[in-house]
Amino acid sequence: MPKTTQLRTYTVRDGLLDAWVDRWREEIVPLRLELGFTIEGAWVDRKRNQFVWLISYEGPETFAERNALYWSSPERKAMDLSPDDYLVHTDDRTVEGVY
Repeated sequence: MPKTTQLRTYTVRDGLLDAWVDRWREEIVPLRLELGFTIEGAWVDRKRNQFVWLISYEGPETFAERNALYWSSPERKAMDLSPDDYLVHTDDRTVEGVY
């Protein structure tokens, strides 16, 4: 399958931006990498209380299929991490590089 990249923008609950970033780095990133995803970068916009990141997948499955595997994995379930506890709004966009 061709490489698919998503630009994800999360608006985080007040006061939880740093806690979200810590959990994302420590728990989400390692599992995503283990499952073949690439993290292209991540940023915080403190003024807007937002977390922005780029995630890609290029492999034998579609991004959606691999993402479903991530969510259904025992490791993800063991995290005891509900996005709703941290995130007020999410915006996921599939983007295509031009430069």
